[in-house]
Formats: sequence, structure tokens, C-alpha cells
Amino acid sequence: MEPNHIYQFSLLNALMDGVSENGITASKLASKGNQGLGTFSRMNGELLFLDGKIYQLQAEGNVREVEPEAQIPFAVSTQFEAQKTVDVELPNKDSVDKALDDFNARAKNLFMTYRINGHFEYLKCRTVRGQSYKGEPLSELGRKQSVEEYHDLSGTIVGIRTPANWQGFGVAGEHLHFVNDERTAGGHVLEVKAGKVSMQMAVASNVHIELPTSEDFNEAKLVTDDEGVKAVEG
Repeated sequence: MEPNHIYQFSLLNALMDGVSENGITASKLASKGNQGLGTFSRMNGELLFLDGKIYQLQAEGNVREVEPEAQIPFAVSTQFEAQKTVDVELPNKDSVDKALDDFNARAKNLFMTYRINGHFEYLKCRTVRGQSYKGEPLSELGRKQSVEEYHDLSGTIVGIRTPANWQGFGVAGEHLHFVNDERTAGGHVLEVKAGKVSMQMAVASNVHIELPTSEDFNEAKLVTDDEGVKAVEG
């Protein structure tokens, strides 16, 4: 991967339609950069890719490093190289968006990737528990997700901001996952508050997409459900 190019496997719309039986392996994703986000087979937990290791963020906030052959039905990754690093205060999740705009206000229709390191005063994170039957849509899983709240812990947030017109391809707007330094807690970030943390940022204008060739994918309708995406992704 070239620096700050985006690689994506499958589409968010496929997850919304419940297409998540299989995909690429964790070892293949690990060859596609140094950080990223996604999910696992049957949407069992959240995926965080960080410095060559791929973690499964599970219900109740548990974390484990996955085996190389683990199946990944959806993921976004990049060979992240920071174009700017600043110390920022995060009174709320919207502050992440503001920091990105302060970095480059003329990149609204481009992808932006980032990494936030430091001590967090508060995090509210969710993890999807996984499908109870094949083809269960993500919108249904969102109604029974595990939500955890954390106070005063250090760790890393990996995030990507997708342009609004790419909704359905990915998660339009902010999409960020957290893992603590001890690799014992984490999830998809719904709310965040921090005093001063280090935020590294980059603009990405090159996107490489690989689509599944499975029958499940080709039978899916793949119609964008904007309200459904917003409800489940927070």
C-alpha cells in the first residue's frame, strides 16, 4: 500500500443486508496498511487494526488479537503516515470533526484518516454481539448491541472520516474505534471526552475497493438505508 491510500473490502450496504459469512483473512488485511476498522464473520464484534495487529473488540468490552485466518467480511485500512500532529482537547465527539476541519477545511469531499493517543476522561463504546441467524441485518443487531462506559484510561483511537456522498459505501462522517493500552477494553466510539491528547491526521484521495464475489453479496439489494446507518453507527 502506498502511504495514505484507502483499501476497502466490501460495502457497508452489504452489512446492512446481513452479508457477513466470510471475506478476506486477517493476514490479508494486515498486508493492506498499518491501521483500519471493520468487523468479523457474522458481525461478531468490532475490528481494530493497529500497527500490524488485528484486534476483535467483543461484547462487554473484551479484546483479543485474532488468528491470521480469521474471516473479515468488511474492512477499511490505510498505510497511515501523519501529515500533521497536534495536541487537541476533546470536550465531545464533535471535537474530532472540528480538529480535522482545522487541519484541512477544504477536504470535505475527501477521506481523512487519523489516530488519537493519550489519556481519555470518558468513553462510551459499543460492540455488536454478532448475528443470531445467517443474513440478520446490521440494523437489527444494533438494537441488541453491548454498550460500555469507561473513565480515566489511556489508549488509542483509530478513525476515518468518509465523505457524506459515500454513505452506504462506508459510514459517512466519523467512524472510530478505541482500544486501551493494556488491550483489555475497547469498542466503536459513541462518545468521547479528553483533556489534551495527541492527534495525527492525513488526507486520503486514493481509494482501492475489492468486492466480494459470493452468491450472498450478488443477491443482496445493496440499497442505502441512510437512517438505518445513522441509527446503528451512532
